[in-house]
Amino acid sequence: MSDIFDLFKKIQSKPAAAPAGPVEWLIVGLGNPGAKYDGTRHNVGFAALDQLASQLGIRVDQLKFKALCGDAVIDGKRVLLMKPSTFMNLSGQAVQEAAHFYKIPTDHILVFSDDISLPVGKLRIRRKGSAGGHNGLKNIIYLLGEDTFPRVRFGVGEKPHPDYDLADWVLGRFPEEDVKTLGQLLQNILPICRLILAGNIDKAMSDYN
Repeated sequence: MSDIFDLFKKIQSKPAAAPAGPVEWLIVGLGNPGAKYDGTRHNVGFAALDQLASQLGIRVDQLKFKALCGDAVIDGKRVLLMKPSTFMNLSGQAVQEAAHFYKIPTDHILVFSDDISLPVGKLRIRRKGSAGGHNGLKNIIYLLGEDTFPRVRFGVGEKPHPDYDLADWVLGRFPEEDVKTLGQLLQNILPICRLILAGNIDKAMSDYN
């Protein structure tokens, strides 16, 4: 089976020009670091961020703020793309450090994560809200002290039966047909981000939820 990251990491060979001006937004993909977690359901946030970086023609390979980072510009706004290098339940450390350094308000932090309540091929955009049982979102909310950041949650499917261990499910890998479905869904990530960063989150929700 093709590794999910092999499908989504198609970084353009020509590097983008270095962005200028202050960082206005953080865009954070959630996942667990390390090769053993590549392509797992819990790492869909990483896959979404890699796809966004590919569409923007940048690399996410600078280690700072306890994360791998990449500098980008989306419609004139300078954006820091982030993949926390801590494990999922400590994701908020990277977000908190970067937000403090750049003085980013909470509503200018966009987070990508997985969602076991949605089928593969569906996503849910929200302006704010609870963690919904997701440990990465829970830690971000705890360390920021508020839940008023937008997020895009990508469906990874429900457990096949109630007795199936949740950790085994989210740390398992997608079957081939789901990889293809998810790859098609992630093609929408840049237009979604453009709407959210422009303040049109309601349109993003109506168009893509």
